[in-house]
Amino acid sequence: MIGLFLALLALLLAALPALVFLRNLGLYRPCPAPSGRPAVSVLIPARNEEKVIESAVAAALASTGVDLEVLVLNDHSEDSTGAILERLAARDARLKLPPAPPLPAGWCGKQHACAVLAASATKPLIVFIDADVRLAPDALARLARFLETSEADLISGIPRQETGTLLEKLLIPLIHFVLLGFLPIWRMRASTHPSYAAGCGQLFLARREAYQHMGGHAVIRSTLHDGLRLPRAFREAGLRTDLCDATNLATCRMYRGPSEVWHGLAKNAVEGLGSPRLIVPASLLLFGGQVLPFMLLLAGAWLTPG
Repeated sequence: MIGLFLALLALLLAALPALVFLRNLGLYRPCPAPSGRPAVSVLIPARNEEKVIESAVAAALASTGVDLEVLVLNDHSEDSTGAILERLAARDARLKLPPAPPLPAGWCGKQHACAVLAASATKPLIVFIDADVRLAPDALARLARFLETSEADLISGIPRQETGTLLEKLLIPLIHFVLLGFLPIWRMRASTHPSYAAGCGQLFLARREAYQHMGGHAVIRSTLHDGLRLPRAFREAGLRTDLCDATNLATCRMYRGPSEVWHGLAKNAVEGLGSPRLIVPASLLLFGGQVLPFMLLLAGAWLTPG
């Protein structure tokens, strides 16, 4: 009797995200073909990013179909990030390097850097990317077109995630699983309610006027999880946010090695859920729907007579 109850419970917990996932597949779509020549500011906060910053900046400067400026904030790096940026800026006038002021009390470093960059931007569209993100040549033009057709004020997408270690390959795909299995995109697009906020901190495109209207990164100054908190702040201001499939628009190596994966995903889980109290019920939901069925299958095979 207990076995039957557990089996039915596992079926229910697995069916709910599966149904949401299937419906979302038709809604989580790539960006349309570019149209026009939008004016875009690409904003990149960078601290101790000597291994990746040159490729990120070069990819951004190689963007096609846009009126472009690229701004990078060297946030008091202790490696050769600053020297690399100075060399690149000497070659291309579109690359601008605003100075980094001291970090004010109560601010997370990344959010402060993004706020400084946004204040220096001059184009009507602003794109925030991490220093390890490499944009495809048509990414900015296509993102701008999606922003226009979706009539949103902020859009985001998950870049193609490069993985190296086994733990990365096992856990990084959970980002898409959780997004598509637990966020009803059709409800997100029909409402500006903050509970439907979602995004990826690696890649955001916003209307600069809307960004200024909602208060910018100052609203989320203390958080480490801008992927959720920035779109939530937009929605709390009555603005619309949306998601697109950015798989073919950008690539990123989020974590390098098992330790970074574990600590990074744990941090994102706590902030992403909004409260540590939600960790247990969320874990039980995932365990019941995704792990329990396999445990019951193994138990049944072991208990079945020869």
